Amino acid sequence: MDWEAEGLLEGLDDDEARKGRIELLEYLHDEGCEVGELKQAVTEDRLVLLPVERLLAGDKTYSQRQIADEAGLDLDHLRRYRQALGLAVPDADAEVLGEADLEGAKDTAAIAAAGFSTEDTLEVTRVLGRGMVRFAEALRTLFAQTFLEPGDTELALARRLQSQAEELLPLSSRLLDHVFLLHLQQLLRNDVLGIAERTSGKVSDRTDTAVAFADLVGFTELGETVDVEELGGLAGRLSKMASEVVEQPVRIVKQIGDAVMFVSPDAAAAVSTCLELIDRAEAEENFPPLRAGVAYGPAINRWGDWFGSTVNVASRLTGRARPGAVLVSDAVKERVGDDTFVWSEAGEKKLKGLNKPLKTYRPRAKA
Repeated sequence: MDWEAEGLLEGLDDDEARKGRIELLEYLHDEGCEVGELKQAVTEDRLVLLPVERLLAGDKTYSQRQIADEAGLDLDHLRRYRQALGLAVPDADAEVLGEADLEGAKDTAAIAAAGFSTEDTLEVTRVLGRGMVRFAEALRTLFAQTFLEPGDTELALARRLQSQAEELLPLSSRLLDHVFLLHLQQLLRNDVLGIAERTSGKVSDRTDTAVAFADLVGFTELGETVDVEELGGLAGRLSKMASEVVEQPVRIVKQIGDAVMFVSPDAAAAVSTCLELIDRAEAEENFPPLRAGVAYGPAINRWGDWFGSTVNVASRLTGRARPGAVLVSDAVKERVGDDTFVWSEAGEKKLKGLNKPLKTYRPRAKA
Protein backbone atom coordinates (compact mmCIF):
# COMPACT_ATOMS: atom_id res chain seq x y z
CA MET A 1 0.00 0.00 0.00
CA ASP A 2 1.35 3.42 -0.95
CA TRP A 3 0.59 5.33 2.26
CA GLU A 4 2.22 8.46 0.87
CA ALA A 5 -0.19 8.49 -2.05
CA GLU A 6 -3.09 7.95 0.34
CA GLY A 7 -2.10 11.14 2.17
CA LEU A 8 -1.45 9.36 5.47
CA LEU A 9 2.13 10.57 5.94
CA GLU A 10 1.50 14.29 5.62
CA GLY A 11 3.16 16.48 8.22
CA LEU A 12 5.75 13.83 9.17
CA ASP A 13 9.20 15.17 8.28
CA ASP A 14 11.22 13.05 10.69
CA ASP A 15 12.36 9.72 9.19
CA GLU A 16 11.79 7.84 12.46
CA ALA A 17 8.27 9.25 12.78
CA ARG A 18 7.45 8.29 9.18
CA LYS A 19 8.82 4.79 9.69
CA GLY A 20 6.74 4.35 12.87
CA ARG A 21 3.59 5.63 11.12
CA ILE A 22 4.10 3.27 8.17
CA GLU A 23 4.67 0.24 10.42
CA LEU A 24 1.55 1.10 12.44
CA LEU A 25 -0.54 1.56 9.30
CA GLU A 26 0.71 -1.77 7.93
CA TYR A 27 -0.08 -3.52 11.20
CA LEU A 28 -3.60 -2.09 11.40
CA HIS A 29 -4.28 -2.79 7.74
CA ASP A 30 -3.20 -6.41 8.21
CA GLU A 31 -5.56 -6.60 11.20
CA GLY A 32 -8.47 -5.66 8.97
CA CYS A 33 -8.68 -1.86 9.14
CA GLU A 34 -9.93 -0.37 5.90
CA VAL A 35 -8.07 2.58 4.39
CA GLY A 36 -11.04 4.85 5.04
CA GLU A 37 -10.99 3.97 8.74
CA LEU A 38 -7.27 4.68 8.88
CA LYS A 39 -7.71 8.03 7.15
CA GLN A 40 -10.41 9.03 9.63
CA ALA A 41 -8.21 8.02 12.57
CA VAL A 42 -5.28 10.06 11.21
CA THR A 43 -7.52 13.07 10.60
CA GLU A 44 -8.85 12.84 14.16
CA ASP A 45 -5.31 12.30 15.56
CA ARG A 46 -6.23 9.01 17.22
CA LEU A 47 -4.30 6.49 15.12
CA VAL A 48 -2.26 5.33 18.13
CA LEU A 49 -5.50 4.58 19.98
CA LEU A 50 -6.99 2.48 17.19
CA PRO A 51 -5.51 -0.86 18.43
CA VAL A 52 -7.06 -0.31 21.88
CA GLU A 53 -10.34 0.79 20.30
CA ARG A 54 -10.45 -2.39 18.24
CA LEU A 55 -9.59 -4.47 21.29
CA LEU A 56 -12.52 -2.98 23.22
CA ALA A 57 -14.96 -3.21 20.32
CA GLY A 58 -14.39 -6.85 19.34
CA ASP A 59 -15.97 -8.24 16.20
CA LYS A 60 -18.81 -6.21 14.68
CA THR A 61 -21.37 -8.78 13.53
CA TYR A 62 -24.75 -7.44 14.65
CA SER A 63 -27.08 -4.59 13.78
CA GLN A 64 -29.25 -2.83 16.33
CA ARG A 65 -32.31 -4.53 14.85
CA GLN A 66 -30.75 -8.01 15.05
CA ILE A 67 -29.76 -7.47 18.68
CA ALA A 68 -33.26 -6.27 19.59
CA ASP A 69 -34.76 -9.38 17.95
CA GLU A 70 -32.37 -11.83 19.63
CA ALA A 71 -32.72 -10.18 23.06
CA GLY A 72 -36.50 -9.99 22.79
CA LEU A 73 -36.48 -6.22 23.17
CA ASP A 74 -38.47 -3.59 21.35
CA LEU A 75 -36.12 -1.68 19.01
CA ASP A 76 -37.25 1.65 20.48
CA HIS A 77 -36.53 0.38 24.00
CA LEU A 78 -32.98 -0.53 22.94
CA ARG A 79 -32.54 2.90 21.35
CA ARG A 80 -33.68 4.68 24.51
CA TYR A 81 -31.39 2.49 26.62
CA ARG A 82 -28.33 3.48 24.56
CA GLN A 83 -29.35 7.14 24.68
CA ALA A 84 -29.74 6.93 28.47
CA LEU A 85 -26.19 5.57 28.70
CA GLY A 86 -24.99 8.55 26.68
CA LEU A 87 -23.99 6.37 23.70
CA ALA A 88 -24.49 7.04 20.02
CA VAL A 89 -27.42 5.19 18.47
CA PRO A 90 -26.35 3.54 15.19
CA ASP A 91 -28.56 3.03 12.18
CA ALA A 92 -30.90 0.13 12.94
CA ASP A 93 -29.49 -2.06 10.14
CA ALA A 94 -25.78 -1.10 10.32
CA GLU A 95 -23.70 -4.07 11.54
CA VAL A 96 -21.55 -2.14 13.99
CA LEU A 97 -22.31 -3.98 17.24
CA GLY A 98 -20.79 -7.08 18.80
CA GLU A 99 -21.33 -9.91 21.27
CA ALA A 100 -20.93 -7.64 24.30
CA ASP A 101 -23.73 -5.42 22.96
CA LEU A 102 -25.95 -8.47 22.56
CA GLU A 103 -25.25 -9.65 26.12
CA GLY A 104 -25.98 -6.16 27.43
CA ALA A 105 -29.29 -6.11 25.59
CA LYS A 106 -30.21 -9.51 27.04
CA ASP A 107 -29.46 -8.20 30.53
CA THR A 108 -31.64 -5.17 29.81
CA ALA A 109 -34.47 -7.47 28.73
CA ALA A 110 -34.07 -9.53 31.92
CA ILE A 111 -34.30 -6.40 34.06
CA ALA A 112 -37.46 -5.34 32.20
CA ALA A 113 -38.95 -8.84 32.72
CA ALA A 114 -38.29 -8.58 36.46
CA GLY A 115 -41.03 -5.95 36.67
CA PHE A 116 -39.10 -2.72 36.98
CA SER A 117 -40.71 0.38 35.51
CA THR A 118 -39.19 1.25 32.14
CA GLU A 119 -38.98 4.97 32.94
CA ASP A 120 -37.42 4.35 36.36
CA THR A 121 -34.93 1.91 34.86
CA LEU A 122 -33.93 4.49 32.25
CA GLU A 123 -33.33 7.06 35.00
CA VAL A 124 -31.01 4.62 36.78
CA THR A 125 -29.32 3.95 33.43
CA ARG A 126 -28.68 7.68 33.00
CA VAL A 127 -27.01 7.76 36.41
CA LEU A 128 -24.87 4.77 35.37
CA GLY A 129 -23.93 6.41 32.07
CA ARG A 130 -22.87 9.66 33.72
CA GLY A 131 -20.75 7.80 36.25
CA MET A 132 -19.15 5.52 33.67
CA VAL A 133 -18.17 8.32 31.30
CA ARG A 134 -16.36 10.08 34.15
CA PHE A 135 -14.61 6.83 35.09
CA ALA A 136 -13.63 6.23 31.45
CA GLU A 137 -12.26 9.78 31.13
CA ALA A 138 -10.26 9.38 34.33
CA LEU A 139 -8.90 6.01 33.18
CA ARG A 140 -7.89 7.50 29.83
CA THR A 141 -5.96 10.26 31.63
CA LEU A 142 -4.31 7.70 33.92
CA PHE A 143 -3.17 5.61 30.95
CA ALA A 144 -1.79 8.64 29.12
CA GLN A 145 0.10 9.96 32.14
CA THR A 146 1.54 6.54 32.95
CA PHE A 147 2.47 5.09 29.58
CA LEU A 148 3.51 8.07 27.45
CA GLU A 149 7.29 8.24 27.05
CA PRO A 150 9.39 11.04 25.52
CA GLY A 151 10.32 10.42 21.90
CA ASP A 152 7.69 7.71 21.36
CA THR A 153 6.96 6.72 17.79
CA GLU A 154 3.30 6.10 17.03
CA LEU A 155 3.97 2.39 16.64
CA ALA A 156 5.75 2.08 19.99
CA LEU A 157 3.05 3.98 21.84
CA ALA A 158 0.20 2.10 20.12
CA ARG A 159 1.73 -1.28 21.01
CA ARG A 160 2.41 -0.24 24.61
CA LEU A 161 -1.15 1.01 25.10
CA GLN A 162 -2.60 -2.12 23.52
CA SER A 163 -0.46 -4.39 25.68
CA GLN A 164 -1.38 -2.57 28.89
CA ALA A 165 -5.06 -2.50 27.95
CA GLU A 166 -5.08 -6.27 27.35
CA GLU A 167 -3.57 -6.80 30.80
CA LEU A 168 -5.33 -4.16 32.88
CA LEU A 169 -8.87 -3.79 31.52
CA PRO A 170 -10.04 -7.15 32.93
CA LEU A 171 -8.77 -5.96 36.32
CA SER A 172 -10.77 -2.73 36.05
CA SER A 173 -13.94 -4.72 35.29
CA ARG A 174 -13.49 -6.81 38.43
CA LEU A 175 -12.68 -3.69 40.42
CA LEU A 176 -15.93 -2.05 39.25
CA ASP A 177 -17.95 -5.05 40.42
CA HIS A 178 -16.18 -5.09 43.77
CA VAL A 179 -16.56 -1.36 44.45
CA PHE A 180 -20.24 -1.43 43.44
CA LEU A 181 -20.98 -4.23 45.90
CA LEU A 182 -19.08 -2.45 48.69
CA HIS A 183 -21.05 0.77 48.18
CA LEU A 184 -24.33 -1.15 47.99
CA GLN A 185 -23.56 -2.91 51.28
CA GLN A 186 -22.70 0.41 52.92
CA LEU A 187 -25.92 2.03 51.72
CA LEU A 188 -28.02 -0.90 52.93
CA ARG A 189 -26.46 -0.66 56.38
CA ASN A 190 -27.53 2.96 56.67
CA ASP A 191 -30.96 2.76 54.98
CA VAL A 192 -34.14 2.19 56.94
CA LEU A 193 -37.49 1.09 55.58
CA GLY A 194 -40.07 2.57 57.91
CA ILE A 195 -43.46 1.19 58.91
CA ALA A 196 -45.28 3.59 56.59
CA GLU A 197 -43.22 2.47 53.62
CA ARG A 198 -43.70 -1.22 54.40
CA THR A 199 -47.44 -0.68 54.79
CA SER A 200 -47.90 1.33 51.60
CA GLY A 201 -45.41 -0.67 49.54
CA LYS A 202 -43.82 2.57 48.33
CA VAL A 203 -40.45 4.05 49.23
CA SER A 204 -40.50 7.76 49.96
CA ASP A 205 -37.78 9.85 48.34
CA ARG A 206 -38.36 12.65 50.89
CA THR A 207 -36.39 12.61 54.11
CA ASP A 208 -35.03 14.97 56.75
CA THR A 209 -31.30 15.32 56.29
CA ALA A 210 -28.37 17.67 56.72
CA VAL A 211 -27.12 19.16 53.45
CA ALA A 212 -23.74 20.86 53.26
CA PHE A 213 -21.67 22.64 50.64
CA ALA A 214 -18.02 23.66 50.83
CA ASP A 215 -16.43 25.84 48.16
CA LEU A 216 -13.19 27.58 47.32
CA VAL A 217 -13.24 31.30 48.11
CA GLY A 218 -12.37 33.50 45.14
CA PHE A 219 -12.33 30.64 42.62
CA THR A 220 -14.12 32.69 39.95
CA GLU A 221 -11.68 35.56 40.31
CA LEU A 222 -8.76 33.12 40.17
CA GLY A 223 -9.96 32.04 36.75
CA GLU A 224 -9.06 35.46 35.41
CA THR A 225 -5.45 35.34 36.61
CA VAL A 226 -4.33 31.67 36.41
CA ASP A 227 -4.49 29.14 33.60
CA VAL A 228 -7.08 26.39 33.25
CA GLU A 229 -4.69 23.61 34.29
CA GLU A 230 -3.96 25.31 37.61
CA LEU A 231 -7.69 25.77 38.25
CA GLY A 232 -8.26 22.12 37.47
CA GLY A 233 -5.48 21.22 39.86
CA LEU A 234 -7.16 23.15 42.68
CA ALA A 235 -10.48 21.41 42.02
CA GLY A 236 -8.68 18.07 42.01
CA ARG A 237 -6.99 18.81 45.33
CA LEU A 238 -10.37 19.77 46.82
CA SER A 239 -11.83 16.47 45.63
CA LYS A 240 -8.94 14.55 47.18
CA MET A 241 -9.25 16.35 50.51
CA ALA A 242 -13.00 15.79 50.62
CA SER A 243 -12.66 12.06 49.94
CA GLU A 244 -10.07 11.77 52.72
CA VAL A 245 -12.18 13.68 55.25
CA VAL A 246 -15.65 12.25 54.59
CA GLU A 247 -16.70 9.20 56.57
CA GLN A 248 -20.08 7.55 57.04
CA PRO A 249 -22.75 8.61 57.74
CA VAL A 250 -21.66 11.66 55.68
CA ARG A 251 -21.67 11.06 51.93
CA ILE A 252 -20.31 13.10 49.04
CA VAL A 253 -23.11 13.70 46.55
CA LYS A 254 -21.08 15.45 43.87
CA GLN A 255 -18.43 18.00 43.09
CA ILE A 256 -19.29 20.91 40.81
CA GLY A 257 -16.07 22.67 39.92
CA ASP A 258 -15.04 24.55 43.05
CA ALA A 259 -17.78 23.18 45.35
CA VAL A 260 -18.42 19.84 47.05
CA MET A 261 -21.88 18.78 48.22
CA PHE A 262 -22.43 16.46 51.20
CA VAL A 263 -25.48 14.92 52.84
CA SER A 264 -25.84 13.18 56.19
CA PRO A 265 -28.69 12.04 58.44
CA ASP A 266 -26.46 13.23 61.31
CA ALA A 267 -26.25 17.04 61.35
CA ALA A 268 -23.34 17.05 63.82
CA ALA A 269 -21.32 14.78 61.51
CA ALA A 270 -21.98 17.11 58.57
CA VAL A 271 -20.76 20.13 60.56
CA SER A 272 -17.67 18.26 61.80
CA THR A 273 -16.82 17.26 58.25
CA CYS A 274 -17.01 20.88 57.06
CA LEU A 275 -14.83 22.09 59.94
CA GLU A 276 -12.23 19.39 59.29
CA LEU A 277 -12.21 20.10 55.57
CA ILE A 278 -11.64 23.81 56.21
CA ASP A 279 -8.76 22.96 58.58
CA ARG A 280 -7.21 20.71 55.93
CA ALA A 281 -7.45 23.47 53.35
CA GLU A 282 -5.76 25.95 55.69
CA ALA A 283 -2.88 23.51 56.17
CA GLU A 284 -2.40 23.11 52.41
CA GLU A 285 0.31 25.15 50.75
CA ASN A 286 -0.82 27.57 48.03
CA PHE A 287 -4.47 26.67 48.43
CA PRO A 288 -7.39 29.13 48.67
CA PRO A 289 -9.48 29.23 51.85
CA LEU A 290 -12.70 27.25 52.02
CA ARG A 291 -16.09 28.25 53.38
CA ALA A 292 -19.09 26.06 54.07
CA GLY A 293 -22.82 26.18 54.71
CA VAL A 294 -25.05 23.57 56.37
CA ALA A 295 -28.85 23.35 56.49
CA TYR A 296 -31.18 20.71 57.95
CA GLY A 297 -34.67 19.78 56.87
CA PRO A 298 -36.70 17.88 54.29
CA ALA A 299 -34.99 17.08 50.98
CA ILE A 300 -35.75 14.89 48.00
CA ASN A 301 -33.35 12.10 47.06
CA ARG A 302 -33.96 11.50 43.37
CA TRP A 303 -31.72 8.93 41.67
CA GLY A 304 -28.67 9.73 43.78
CA ASP A 305 -29.01 13.53 43.67
CA TRP A 306 -30.73 15.80 46.18
CA PHE A 307 -33.25 18.60 45.66
CA GLY A 308 -35.49 20.94 47.62
CA SER A 309 -35.44 24.04 49.76
CA THR A 310 -32.96 22.58 52.27
CA VAL A 311 -30.45 22.12 49.44
CA ASN A 312 -31.03 25.69 48.28
CA VAL A 313 -30.59 27.08 51.80
CA ALA A 314 -27.32 25.19 52.29
CA SER A 315 -25.98 26.52 48.99
CA ARG A 316 -26.93 30.11 49.81
CA LEU A 317 -25.52 29.87 53.34
CA THR A 318 -22.22 28.82 51.78
CA GLY A 319 -22.23 31.95 49.64
CA ARG A 320 -22.73 34.09 52.76
CA ALA A 321 -20.13 32.33 54.92
CA ARG A 322 -16.84 33.99 55.77
CA PRO A 323 -13.61 32.50 54.41
CA GLY A 324 -12.48 29.75 56.77
CA ALA A 325 -15.86 29.51 58.51
CA VAL A 326 -19.00 27.37 58.52
CA LEU A 327 -22.41 29.06 58.50
CA VAL A 328 -25.42 26.99 59.58
CA SER A 329 -29.15 27.47 59.90
CA ASP A 330 -30.90 27.56 63.26
CA ALA A 331 -32.40 24.15 62.41
CA VAL A 332 -28.89 22.68 62.39
CA LYS A 333 -28.01 24.17 65.78
CA GLU A 334 -31.28 22.94 67.22
CA ARG A 335 -30.68 19.47 65.84
CA VAL A 336 -27.09 19.27 67.11
CA GLY A 337 -27.57 20.90 70.51
CA ASP A 338 -25.18 23.02 72.52
CA ASP A 339 -22.71 20.39 73.74
CA THR A 340 -20.88 19.37 70.56
CA PHE A 341 -19.56 22.71 69.26
CA VAL A 342 -18.90 26.26 70.39
CA TRP A 343 -21.59 28.40 68.76
CA SER A 344 -21.46 32.05 67.75
CA GLU A 345 -24.50 33.96 66.59
CA ALA A 346 -24.05 35.14 63.00
CA GLY A 347 -27.23 37.20 62.81
CA GLU A 348 -30.25 36.93 60.55
CA LYS A 349 -29.56 36.47 56.85
CA LYS A 350 -31.94 37.37 54.09
CA LEU A 351 -31.61 34.53 51.60
CA LYS A 352 -33.08 34.38 48.14
CA GLY A 353 -36.25 32.30 48.05
CA LEU A 354 -37.07 32.67 51.75
CA ASN A 355 -39.92 34.87 52.90
CA LYS A 356 -38.22 35.92 56.11
CA PRO A 357 -34.63 36.25 57.33
CA LEU A 358 -32.98 33.08 58.61
CA LYS A 359 -31.23 33.00 61.96
CA THR A 360 -27.70 31.68 61.52
CA TYR A 361 -24.76 30.49 63.61
CA ARG A 362 -21.06 29.77 63.25
CA PRO A 363 -19.86 26.56 64.92
CA ARG A 364 -16.29 25.94 66.07
CA ALA A 365 -14.72 22.75 67.35
CA LYS A 366 -14.30 22.62 71.12
CA ALA A 367 -10.73 22.85 72.33
